[in-house]
Amino acid sequence: MAAKIKKGDKVVVLAGRDKGRAGEVLQVLPKDGRAVVRGVNIVKRHQRQTPSQEGGIISKEATIHLSNLSIADPKDGKATRVGFKILDDGRKVRVAKRSGDLIDG
Repeated sequence: MAAKIKKGDKVVVLAGRDKGRAGEVLQVLPKDGRAVVRGVNIVKRHQRQTPSQEGGIISKEATIHLSNLSIADPKDGKATRVGFKILDDGRKVRVAKRSGDLIDG
């Protein structure tokens, strides 16, 4: 199946404690169906001190399921579904269903 959400996309959270929040996708884990989004699903981790890293409680982004994410429409920033379109030059691009705008340049 074609990837609807990719690294670098602006997404909106649809469900969970961060519902309504928006952020940039830092990493996608397609095998697990999850993604890491900047500033979303922040968890506290107790980290042991190592020679290279300081110990203590650190905050970091945890993964969030792809079903709880939606692409932000390029026009107004609201959540939209994603469709695909083949251009005249043969490229397959993602299209926002809400406004019809291209998501990929």
